[in-house]
Amino acid sequence: MNRQVLKWIVDIGLLVSFILCVATGLLKWTFLMRVLGLTGIVFPLALFSDIHDWSGLILVILVGVHLILNGRWLVNVSKKVFSGKYNEPVKDED
Repeated sequence: MNRQVLKWIVDIGLLVSFILCVATGLLKWTFLMRVLGLTGIVFPLALFSDIHDWSGLILVILVGVHLILNGRWLVNVSKKVFSGKYNEPVKDED
């Protein structure tokens, strides 16, 4: 598989898992539901909790994969920043 396509798939996975984790986290937050006046609505909290937990786990795994795929770039940028040459463009080595 092309490395750019793999990076794109990982990034889309990060976006989807992040949105699911945030949305279910907000729906599980009872204080927010009270403030918004949604106390009369019954949500399937067990299902939201499972989705929240799994999307969080997937998010952590995909962040690790993302860091591995972009490791060289991170090292190169870090070297430039700490050497004081951060104004020079950084080449992404793919």
